[in-house]
Amino acid sequence: MKTFMGYKRGDGSVGIRNQIAVISTVSCANPVVEQICAEVPEAVRLIHQGGCGSGGRDLITHTRTLQNLCRNPNFGAVCIVGLGCELIPAESLHLAMLVTKKPVEKIIIQDVGGTVKAREIGIKTVRKMRDDLNKVKPEPHPFEHLKIGLECGGSDAFSGITANPAIGVVSDWITGMGGTSILTEITEMTGTNEILKRRSAVSETAEKIDALIDRTNSEARKILGAFADLSISAGNMEGGLSTVSEKSMGCITKGGTGEIMDVIEYAEIPDQKGLIIMDGPGYDPVSMTGLAASGCQLILFSTGRGSPLGFPGVPVIKISSNTVVSECLKDNIDINAGAALDKGKSIEDIGNMIIDMTVRVANGEKTSSEVHGQDGIVCLYSMDRTF
Repeated sequence: MKTFMGYKRGDGSVGIRNQIAVISTVSCANPVVEQICAEVPEAVRLIHQGGCGSGGRDLITHTRTLQNLCRNPNFGAVCIVGLGCELIPAESLHLAMLVTKKPVEKIIIQDVGGTVKAREIGIKTVRKMRDDLNKVKPEPHPFEHLKIGLECGGSDAFSGITANPAIGVVSDWITGMGGTSILTEITEMTGTNEILKRRSAVSETAEKIDALIDRTNSEARKILGAFADLSISAGNMEGGLSTVSEKSMGCITKGGTGEIMDVIEYAEIPDQKGLIIMDGPGYDPVSMTGLAASGCQLILFSTGRGSPLGFPGVPVIKISSNTVVSECLKDNIDINAGAALDKGKSIEDIGNMIIDMTVRVANGEKTSSEVHGQDGIVCLYSMDRTF
């Protein structure tokens, strides 16, 4: 199959979902967003704990993240809920949305007379958006329009030899189709500089990779001191991972074998296709927020210990590294890469299974995280680093 049934947006991007995003500009507006979405359950709530108190690099990063989340192609319309005195105003998100030519409305709690009125206006607005979006039908589009985020969480000793290399097969497939895959979690790429540099399409990209990993390692040492070399979780160790280097080698296999075309900032929308590296931490909720803001319509998430976490508005395919976790969390796992260990499947076989499900999800099939409501929340990235 060379096409998927998607929803064309005014900026040329294509969504694999046709949803309404209701987003808060500041945590003070979260309850109103929750109330609107409770009355219109088809809407996707994008709530977070930021919006004020940021400064310097954090303010720039948080603003870009919220703006670009609104621009994700999976959202066909956006309702912005602001308080009125926050540092990241609703107007900044509203202006960023204009380039997408998608329906967008903003509600300012202090301007409309309080939370009760804001809730009433929001429900009416979002219901109208829902009715309008229901009239939009998907059309066939080539896979060059698809961006896939690559994520791992709750890794174990098998992640780097089953699930992650199988995701790498998918990364090579989508970039071969003219699409994009985005690899992140820089804190989990320690010691891989030379490997990744050799795969860079141009020397400038190699220099960016070197600088990014070195800067992240330096900041880790400032914060963690001597523990920086031991910064794998207790769950990772219980799962058999022994060192940061072992975890890092497993992490980068998700990027397959293709050339690395560019390095982008956290939550930045890439202007190139192919394999991209995005700045970002290993903390899953923050990492997935950045991938969604970069325009990924779909995330592949490997887990060895059994993370059920998804992301609001962006389907997450969960791939277990071993059969024990797949059977224990059968409601939360979509594909068992452990079949490469105990069922005679090759990594290529598992990769093709993921590709097949990717195609189905791009055509509307729901993932386990969507079915069971494991959509999580938006977690903003502090440039003081979240490890």
